[in-house]
Amino acid sequence: MSVAAVVFDLGGVITESPMLAFAAYEAEAGLPEGLVRRLNSTDPDSNAWARYERNELDVEGFVDTFEAEALAAGHRVDARRVLAALHGEVRPEMVAAVRRLRAAGLPLAMLSNNVAPMERTGPLAELLGLFDAVVESSVEGVRKPEPEIYRRALARLNEAVGRDLDFADCAYLDDLGINLKPARALGMHTVKVADPRRALDELSALVGFPLP
Repeated sequence: MSVAAVVFDLGGVITESPMLAFAAYEAEAGLPEGLVRRLNSTDPDSNAWARYERNELDVEGFVDTFEAEALAAGHRVDARRVLAALHGEVRPEMVAAVRRLRAAGLPLAMLSNNVAPMERTGPLAELLGLFDAVVESSVEGVRKPEPEIYRRALARLNEAVGRDLDFADCAYLDDLGINLKPARALGMHTVKVADPRRALDELSALVGFPLP
């Protein structure tokens, strides 16, 4: 076994990627393919998206700022439709893997860039309850790919399970390379989630037992 703990991203890993919903909105609205992604990656530390995920903007502030950024790029975008695209369907195979890891006794954390604290009610509460620690950018005021949020995730996980895990003890799953790079630089074993089944095969090799 190469790792003793696993850290998961939420969107694009445990739930379907919002990129699919962004693409659907772009096609419906007649916008250039990949526009939302390009806007999100322009000035990535200070744009509307980054500030919203750090809780520096409220919803109205994000809508106004994001739409202004789009207009400056030559396009009219409905920022509320973009926000609605964030709620992806849960991937059952990923949840099954989380349950298997938990049953095996591995410490588990969720590390998510989000725009508001996640609700601790209903089906989402059940999902979050599978994790020993949940770290959210909207709560922390820092976001991926800032190294500080990875440090906080490890610290919260250690606090929750009473362990002294190091980054090298952890696997980290994310769908975005920009978020995997700092995790890898800190010493984590990283798995990029493009095809969930292939990602679970990689994770199985790291933990030393098969995941469903």
